[in-house]
Amino acid sequence: MATKARRPERRQEPLSRERIVGAAVELLDSVGEGGLTFRALAERLATGPGAIYWHVAGKTELLAAATDAVVATALAGDHTDATPNEAIRALALGLFDAIDDHPWVGTQLARTPAQPPMLQVFERIGRQVRALGVPEAAQFTAASALLNYVLGVAGQNAANARTHQPGTNRAEFLDAVATEWEELDPDQYAFTRGVAGQLREHDDRAEFAAGIDLILTGITAHEWRGR
Repeated sequence: MATKARRPERRQEPLSRERIVGAAVELLDSVGEGGLTFRALAERLATGPGAIYWHVAGKTELLAAATDAVVATALAGDHTDATPNEAIRALALGLFDAIDDHPWVGTQLARTPAQPPMLQVFERIGRQVRALGVPEAAQFTAASALLNYVLGVAGQNAANARTHQPGTNRAEFLDAVATEWEELDPDQYAFTRGVAGQLREHDDRAEFAAGIDLILTGITAHEWRGR
């Protein structure tokens, strides 16, 4: 008796732009930007590439939408009752965590400075800089310093995490680098040798937060002469 071929299981949820973007974020997290193709996305969503193109025009739009979704989540906290310093610190740490969880986001933000995700971050930082009482002529400088620090340090931290040798955890990686620093020439690298132990024991997130505090202290203490 002949048996009927099994039909592929149908999707449980209707295909939507939100679902496509969510699957794209998962794919980017697992295989990076190079692995984000409409064929791979279609397989993940159990649909055809044509159905995806109905919602998203191409890879550039998809990357922008995925970045926007991650950044929107990072900025979703309510800081209504926070001081400007507290709000900036919370926003910065939220972005640090988002880029740590989704390393490709830092690259996308740096690549698209005029797109909504980056503009939203700059706007949020800028409003708090204004609330700090920074003179109008100096607000761009202060907000840019904070933004560049956040993206630079968070992006570098994510890049460092990707360079670890397979099977090597963070503690082992830092111990290896710190050991190399300790073996440097003491005359040429006196400072670097001296802080090798701190490198071995430091916490990336805590160091990042300390840097934000240093910048905020400088912004609030600076005498903006001629501004």
